[in-house]
Amino acid sequence: MNDEALLKKLEDIKIPAHVGIIIDGNRRWAKKHGYLKYRGHTAGFKLLKKIIKFAFKTGIKHLSIYALSIENLKREERELKHLFSLLKKGLAEIRQDKDIMKESVKINILGRTYLLPKDLQEEIKKTHEFTRNNNKLTLNFCIAYNGQDEIVDAVKEIINKNMPSEEIDRNIIKSHLYTRNSPEADLIIRTGMEDGKRISGFLLWDASYAEFIFRDDYWPDYTKDMFVEDLIEYSRRNRRRGK
Repeated sequence: MNDEALLKKLEDIKIPAHVGIIIDGNRRWAKKHGYLKYRGHTAGFKLLKKIIKFAFKTGIKHLSIYALSIENLKREERELKHLFSLLKKGLAEIRQDKDIMKESVKINILGRTYLLPKDLQEEIKKTHEFTRNNNKLTLNFCIAYNGQDEIVDAVKEIINKNMPSEEIDRNIIKSHLYTRNSPEADLIIRTGMEDGKRISGFLLWDASYAEFIFRDDYWPDYTKDMFVEDLIEYSRRNRRRGK
């Protein structure tokens, strides 16, 4: 189904402002098809660009992608080298994508990026600078990320400012998180979850009242049609938020 037909399905439904996606299952997808695991990562990154472009057509204002956790940095060197190369290439391609840039998308890379190779850090710096003045849509890439560490880093920043304890509230903590420029998450989607239902430290603070959708499908098998199904499912849910 083409984009126009898919978007028509979303007419008159509530679109979440902030969607998070945990892209999981690339390696298992490769194994299932008898490929080397690196091919799974490559397939996953090709799909990611398509989903990003489509997501912003739906009316979503903030999109957060869990691309690489701190725990993933423990993988074998050869696999990490391939992942870092894909991330570097992907950031450059998105900067050069006219369809994405004409929408004034601000790109943030969130996480302990100082743990990454210097050339990838340079690509991140270029991306931040290139989209610094964009202000209509937000694309967050969580790289070398863990939600617990995000909160720890926020607390450290607050302590370093010698802020009186009575002034510290939820808003103060939020303003020191990596995601300070995005609202809390409305919907979080995770693929490759045939063996459980986990968020693996993703947007822990911002996921407090999020809706969750877990799919068995591996990330390279995820489609725009599935994304539309997930948005429709979100619109059906009653978000009482304790009321």
